[in-house]
Amino acid sequence: MITFTSVSHTYRSLFRRVHAVEDFTLEIQAGEVFGLAGPNGAGKSTLISLMLGFMSPGRGAIRIDGVPPRAYVERSGIGFVSELMNVPPRWELRETLVRYALLAGIPSNEVKDRVDRAIELLGLAEHRGKRVKQLSKGNLQRLGIAQALLREERVLVFDEPTHGLDPVWSLRFRDIVSELRAGDRAVFIASHNLDELQRLCDRVAIIDHGRLERIIDLNAPPPVASRTSYRLTMANGHEHVAAVFPGATEGDEGAFELPPLELASLNAGLAALVGKGALVSALTPLESSLERAFREAVTEEQRV
Repeated sequence: MITFTSVSHTYRSLFRRVHAVEDFTLEIQAGEVFGLAGPNGAGKSTLISLMLGFMSPGRGAIRIDGVPPRAYVERSGIGFVSELMNVPPRWELRETLVRYALLAGIPSNEVKDRVDRAIELLGLAEHRGKRVKQLSKGNLQRLGIAQALLREERVLVFDEPTHGLDPVWSLRFRDIVSELRAGDRAVFIASHNLDELQRLCDRVAIIDHGRLERIIDLNAPPPVASRTSYRLTMANGHEHVAAVFPGATEGDEGAFELPPLELASLNAGLAALVGKGALVSALTPLESSLERAFREAVTEEQRV
């Protein structure tokens, strides 16, 4: 649905050139939630600006549903949440959403229902009469998400969508994304929060210095031979852990850090523990698959 083909973009100043994006090729399918991660200055903001049609690439092509981004936005629209909301501070919250609805081309007889639905979805009812300048950082971010959902757009772009949200609304945002999943819709999320991307996305692209380093399929099973460190929490049988898992180090509250293990070794060890009468209460990887891939990709790039 969204394709980048050999896209490059360079910022030029009087004294130097900055290659923000270089030879970037990617396809985002309809029906998926796609994530973008990278260090500061990696080129994420430039890619989003190109995808929204704010800028044109210096080289290469971007297409959304077969047409250039600007043409797609003018024809069909895109829901967009920027990292920092910039709304006139004297506008009231409900008034802001009404204005955005009218700008989005929503028929006047549907505006009230669309606005009220967005306010309810984002839990903003008690703030509907407040001016923007009175809103907390989290409530302002929820206002930004609400305006992006006024229309049922087929393309949604979220730039750091949980920036400023408290834990309750960070969790609620996950529910909202799940509800937005549809076979004809692409949801794009750029975030520094790798745990958030791990939970929300089907695939995540890792970008560094403007280049696509790798794409992680989060729905794919991990390679059988991959080695991962784990945190093992015991209800009883702590005394058996060191013998079953050499190199395990004990922490607090019955938890052990296990050295990197392949799945076969991990399962054999757990079976041995259970066979000795031990009770395992929790087992979690110390690093998610996305965290591990991000660290490897960025480290490799820095070595080049």
